Amino acid sequence: QVQLVESGGGSVPPGGSLRLSCEASGFSVSGYCMAWFRQAPGKEREGVAIIDSDDSIYYAESVKGRFVISKDSAENTLYLQMSSLKPEDTAVYYCAADPAPPRSEWWLFNRLAYNHWGQGTQVTVSS
Repeated sequence: QVQLVESGGGSVPPGGSLRLSCEASGFSVSGYCMAWFRQAPGKEREGVAIIDSDDSIYYAESVKGRFVISKDSAENTLYLQMSSLKPEDTAVYYCAADPAPPRSEWWLFNRLAYNHWGQGTQVTVSS
C-alpha cells in the first residue's frame, strides 16, 4: 500500500533552517507528482512546492528563493530544504503524491490534485 511518512519538523527561530523528509513506500517517487503543502490553524491547506512527474518544479511566491524541493529516487524520498524561515511559515507540513501525468501548474497547487497524503509534521518558527 502507498505510504508517505514525513519527518524533520521542529521549532526554530526566525532566519533558521529545517529540512523536511518524506519517505515513500508502495510506489516510486520518480513516476509521481510530489508536493509539499502546509496548513496553519484556521487556514486552508496551501501548496508550497511541487515537483511533477516530468521533473518540473514550482514554488509558491511566498517561499520562492527560500525553499528548495528535491527528491532522491534511490532512497525514494522527497525533501524540502527550508531556509530564512519566517513566523508566517509556521504550519503543519504535509507530503502529497499523485500518479497522474503532468498537469497545469495552477491545478498542482490545489490539494484536490493529490490522492495520497502523509500524516504531517509541525514546523514552528518563533523567537
